Amino acid sequence: MTILSTGLAQDIVTRTMKIIPYNVNVMDASGSIIASGNPARIGELHTGAMLALARKLAVEIDSASARNMHGAQPGINLPLTVNGQLCGAVGLSGAPDEVRQFGELVRLTAEMILEQAQLTGELQRDTRYREAFVLKLINDASAEHGALEAWARRLGVDFARPHVVFVLEIDDKAAGTAEALTEIQRLQMRMLTRQPSALTAAAGSHEMVILDFLDAQGPGQDVQARAQKRLRSLSALLAEEGGDAHTLTMGIALTGIGGAAISCQSARTAARIGRARQPRQSRFSYYDQALPVLLSGLGSGWQAAQLKLPLARLQAQDKGKQLLRRTLDAWFAHDGHPAATAEALHIHRNTLDYRLRRVGEITGLDLGRLEDRLLLYVSALLTDG
Repeated sequence: MTILSTGLAQDIVTRTMKIIPYNVNVMDASGSIIASGNPARIGELHTGAMLALARKLAVEIDSASARNMHGAQPGINLPLTVNGQLCGAVGLSGAPDEVRQFGELVRLTAEMILEQAQLTGELQRDTRYREAFVLKLINDASAEHGALEAWARRLGVDFARPHVVFVLEIDDKAAGTAEALTEIQRLQMRMLTRQPSALTAAAGSHEMVILDFLDAQGPGQDVQARAQKRLRSLSALLAEEGGDAHTLTMGIALTGIGGAAISCQSARTAARIGRARQPRQSRFSYYDQALPVLLSGLGSGWQAAQLKLPLARLQAQDKGKQLLRRTLDAWFAHDGHPAATAEALHIHRNTLDYRLRRVGEITGLDLGRLEDRLLLYVSALLTDG
């Protein structure tokens, strides 16, 4: 890998010439000038730099020496080393007695820029490797678990631990734009810095998937409690990062290499159902709506048609103001408690009783029976879903 690129070399020249009053040249490992405060010199072979690279020492050239060296100018040249690798040289033009005091400063600045760039590059490559793993986990149903487990071992990931997938979606207004992709990349880097154990992947133009592993179980804490705690923690982190315009949804926590795909699917379904039920909310969890998520797979087939039938009958008779459906929704929302339901609807208990009797008559169900109430509830969930 080439450590010293033309872009980095020019960055060194630009930044160092802001703080010293002398021209700066940057040469590659062969001594050719690849960036300079004097653009006319780019491409020249720098004799002083070649000597500095050969000796691995600073080389000063005064006026007398410059006259005996083709194309040379007075100055000082210093080799650049990054992580023990000689990668080029930096030169300052001017009388050695004048520029010598700046030589070490420029060399240190240049090496810091190069080391930072190399670290960033390694981080990006590692991020892409981790991202490819996450995408393989959640999207490729045909992937062999053995290959994925070997990949996990290389990353130091243990799927015997409970893990959960979070789906972060950028605001619909920004979806599909370059700004949305930039925001996802920014959040990925922040996640890597602040929560390095989590694996992230951009799963679309406005969606980021976060695969996180739960902490060791504490006294009295089950997997669900630990997962909900992690959701709160991640929500707080995103709020600090300006994530108020994002929707964050947590899937089911599972163990095993195949659990990530299921968790991701459950999170996406929970997000869809959650937005339909509470459009103003931006944080959802599988555990807050487990039954609707689990039932979402029953959307077709004769069984689904039969399950939806009670609500279909109700809607056929309740076309106007949907009065009976709103009453039924309130009854479900208050767990069948008559007083709480009547208060929420601002109606008398007798009115509520009358409406529920009408629901029973239209649907053919006895709301006094637990099984019939459950069937009606499932019918409502599938119809909405």
